[in-house]
Amino acid sequence: MSELDETPRSYSGALMAALAVALVAGIGGLIWSYTLGSRLSSQETALTEAKDQNKKLASDLRETDARLKVATEELGNSLGLTQKQLDTRAQEIIRREDAQEASARRLASAQKETAQAVTGLTTDVSGVKTDVGGVRTDLGKTQTDLATAISQLTSMKGDLSGHSSLIARNHDELEVLKHKGDRSYYEFTLTKGQKKAVGTISLELRKADSKRNRFTLVVDSDDKQYEKKDRSLNEPLQFYSGKEPALFEIVVNSVGGKNQSISGYLSAPKDAPAPPTAQ
Repeated sequence: MSELDETPRSYSGALMAALAVALVAGIGGLIWSYTLGSRLSSQETALTEAKDQNKKLASDLRETDARLKVATEELGNSLGLTQKQLDTRAQEIIRREDAQEASARRLASAQKETAQAVTGLTTDVSGVKTDVGGVRTDLGKTQTDLATAISQLTSMKGDLSGHSSLIARNHDELEVLKHKGDRSYYEFTLTKGQKKAVGTISLELRKADSKRNRFTLVVDSDDKQYEKKDRSLNEPLQFYSGKEPALFEIVVNSVGGKNQSISGYLSAPKDAPAPPTAQ
């Protein structure tokens, strides 16, 4: 009897537990349903408010369009313009603004090109300055070299008392004298018995002795003759010539052998008359 009595009690406990769980689940469902209903109600209220706001905005927009249309019509009437004319004016204004923008772009492009050109010009000027600096350096070196070369030339007293000058003993030294620029120089070669125009004078070789490096030379100038007899190499042979007598100078650098010739140069003042055309 005790076992039979305990079995119904176990069933009754399980049933009560199941009922309790169902009750809790029911209560939870009711709470969730209530919460969801509240949220849905809030969303519906917000949606309704949004629809009302959209309706108001649409109404305001229609009212604004109407006012703008009235204002446009009144403006057209006051100016005596039709809607088509207003549209045309608007298009013209738009075109002018586009043209102004295009002009502004062209101006900006031109300014950029000008700036680039100025930059290029500045670079070129810098290059020119560098080149000029190089030229100045070269010129300074050339002047120094010329001064050194001139200092190495021989200074000798001529055959006229009290006059000494720098002489060139060969062609290279004569080039140095030419670069000095204070006198004119004419190179010549004469054979025995030959009379030759050199500059504004004439020269005639009467005698040449290659063993002793001696020679005799006759100078014709201003219808006068000057004989330079038995002279030596690199000796300045001086004479005066011209309406306003100026000092001329002859230097013989070499005496030939078999053909009995001499070679040298004539030194004349810079302001002396130009030599006549050779016949």
